[in-house]
Amino acid sequence: MSFVRSATRLAAVPFVPEISLYQADDIYALWAQTERHLGRAGLAPPFWGVPWPGGQALARYLLDHPALVTGRSVLDFGSGSGLVAIAAARAGAASVVACETDPLGQAAIGLNAAANGVPRPGCVADISAADPATQVVLAGDVWYDRELAAQVSAYLDTASAAGACVLTGDIGRRYFPRGRYRCLASYAVPASIALEGKLVLSASVWQANGLPPRSGYPARAAGEPASYSAIQPSPRPVTSEPSRLRTAMATSRFSAATGETR
Repeated sequence: MSFVRSATRLAAVPFVPEISLYQADDIYALWAQTERHLGRAGLAPPFWGVPWPGGQALARYLLDHPALVTGRSVLDFGSGSGLVAIAAARAGAASVVACETDPLGQAAIGLNAAANGVPRPGCVADISAADPATQVVLAGDVWYDRELAAQVSAYLDTASAAGACVLTGDIGRRYFPRGRYRCLASYAVPASIALEGKLVLSASVWQANGLPPRSGYPARAAGEPASYSAIQPSPRPVTSEPSRLRTAMATSRFSAATGETR
């Protein structure tokens, strides 16, 4: 936890100012610091150091519509900083579990929960450890990569078909299966030029329709890239870091879907 504190600063989330998180001013610098701190190269990015716009939209929606989670059990899938999990707790959830594979991410979730005066969510690294009877399943910004989106979608489809209320936040990622969801709200969310290439992004909150899980996923079209991220290179002097982040996001962000270690 001391590393998380020393490498970030506590600040209000731009679109959800009721919640403060330990955030990095520069995720690329935090990434390098993390690798030095752990003495390992090639680590996944520290997703816990940034409030991603899809998560901000979902957190905003929960705080504005607390009845969705009040008194109910909640799972935050791909929790990162714990923003959505904390919003659910603030909105009155009976219990909250955060699925996050990164140990530093789990530490950040604990610190962020304490900073906001809510109980620390239970943390699991493997989605199979979560209660299958969870009443509300939340997922922000989980649609970066085709194969991983298929895994995430299968889990969320199964939860929805079993009766859970499944909500996701998305900014228009290519692999989000919109036909299986209905849009509840759209927002103009402040964003980082360094990460997203824009100062403001349109982010929407969607609810699963409860359709039966699909048996397959559409094949990749000829010439279609293997992965996708809406993150664009920074207008700062060109380095390899934005490209490295895009690739890592596609391959590591949601390994919780399979229980794999980042």
